[in-house]
Amino acid sequence: MPDAPDTALIAVNLGTPEAPTAPAVRRYLGEFLQDPRVVQLSRWIWYPLLHGLILPLRGPRAAHKYAQIWLPEGSPLAVHTRRLAEAIQQRLPHWRVVDAMRYGQPALPERLRELRQAGIRRLIVLPLYPQYSTTTTESVKDVLAREARGFDLTVIDDYSVDAGWVRAVADSIRDWRARNGAGEHLLFSFHGLPQRLAREGDPYPRRCEASSRAIAAALGLGEDEWTLTYQSRFGKERWLEPATDATLDAMAARGLRKVDVVCPGFAVDCLETLEEVAIGFVQRFARAGGELRYIPCLNASPAHADALAALARQVAGEPG
Repeated sequence: MPDAPDTALIAVNLGTPEAPTAPAVRRYLGEFLQDPRVVQLSRWIWYPLLHGLILPLRGPRAAHKYAQIWLPEGSPLAVHTRRLAEAIQQRLPHWRVVDAMRYGQPALPERLRELRQAGIRRLIVLPLYPQYSTTTTESVKDVLAREARGFDLTVIDDYSVDAGWVRAVADSIRDWRARNGAGEHLLFSFHGLPQRLAREGDPYPRRCEASSRAIAAALGLGEDEWTLTYQSRFGKERWLEPATDATLDAMAARGLRKVDVVCPGFAVDCLETLEEVAIGFVQRFARAGGELRYIPCLNASPAHADALAALARQVAGEPG
């Protein structure tokens, strides 16, 4: 029998409810929104608001949204993340490759315990956030600081301009447009962030811009052929701009009628891409007389698995 692997790769995504129901969504959102990396308010102020007002109101609404995109196998984010890990495993047969979630299941601490019991000594952790942020990647590292003692640990903080990943995204856009025709404009829509965090030094918006410019350059697009925007605002404070919804409204007002949108901040399709963009923003733009066409995430495509496996090998110091 071949020797058991002593190196593992954990592909960590954000998380998802286990079912498109209000109780499951409340449990998930409760864990997510209690993370001080996500909501940076005094616990004395935030917890009563969260449990007394926000979760009771948002749980049923969010459950309805999840129900619109739920797959027979489960949540799209969970299904695509698991398939992506399986595809990477095929490219790293001498490693053990697993998926994990920062919030929800399969929980990252449980995965770490499983790998320790399996005799894994060297651990590569890949947060599936191409663009580093203190709100996402650092939250994964918080868990690792508590739970990953004893491993020879490497965390891939950012791959926003990794050549293999940029090429995979650009090729997916090029292939989609070859099949469907190119729109008049390409919109890059990233998850938003409070402007306060960017002012305090979070490099996320710079990483999003670097990704967009690298992908646009790989596609040979001029500056007037693409736009970077931010979606998924939450709360009342000011978030990164330009906002995707406001930008689409402005595009419709100036006569653009066919716009393509891609979300390169998301490794796999999820609520924010499938419900917010591919349903909500598509319908919004249609009401203004235009056609917004959503280009899917890389998901478990061969090019995505190739790029991430190559990145992991590079970080581990293995030949490609």
